[in-house]
Amino acid sequence: MSRPTPILAGNWKMNKTPSETLDFFRAFHAAYTSRDDRSVWFFPPALCFAAAREAQHGRSDIELGVQNVFWEAAGAFTGEISAPMARSAGATLVLIGHSERRHVFGETDAEVGRKAAASIEAGLHPTICVGETLAERKAERLEEVLGRQLEGALALLSAEAIAGVTLAYEPVWAIGTGVNATPADASSAHGWLRSRLRDRIGEAAARIPILYGGSVKPDNAAELLAATDVDGLLVGGASLDPASFASIASV
Repeated sequence: MSRPTPILAGNWKMNKTPSETLDFFRAFHAAYTSRDDRSVWFFPPALCFAAAREAQHGRSDIELGVQNVFWEAAGAFTGEISAPMARSAGATLVLIGHSERRHVFGETDAEVGRKAAASIEAGLHPTICVGETLAERKAERLEEVLGRQLEGALALLSAEAIAGVTLAYEPVWAIGTGVNATPADASSAHGWLRSRLRDRIGEAAARIPILYGGSVKPDNAAELLAATDVDGLLVGGASLDPASFASIASV
């Protein structure tokens, strides 16, 4: 089976105002020429989503998503955003289980699974994040941790639904630290994840994109993207600068 189309995704986390979002996209559109051999995704903060959609200018190569959703469709959940709300606002994508949601906000594997199921039911395409801490890696628990996180995320999904998700491997020790996994590290983890997916859904696992995230920059993006089983990049800090992200999206 052919390799999935490369995905270059920018997660802005809690950065930028709506006006800064408009400025970003003006500069990004000037710096990045649309290509049909890759997809470019953005995950702006919720309050910047409308500005990002306005600035998208209907470009089919650029898709927009939200950084998180709650698993209930509506109700007394102050501060939360539901998947149907995000879809109605124009989002097609959603990040699920980002390491900061897990480690800063205490999100559990079971909650990640509920959010993934709610997102798919609402018509959003989830990018499900998994990854180990430095302590877990040093203790040689990589496969144990990734397996637990993956099983929790997929627990409520049918084989057909699993075939429609994207995964992102983001070693926690490499996020925002300036230390990135080597291409060999990324390839090994991605290969193991794909093997587990193959156990669940067979050869359809070959079509599931698995992105690498963790201190991706213009000077290491091409090498990481060229690694076996790396189908794209989930970029944090370097996605906040339009020239930097345009360079990464063009590798």
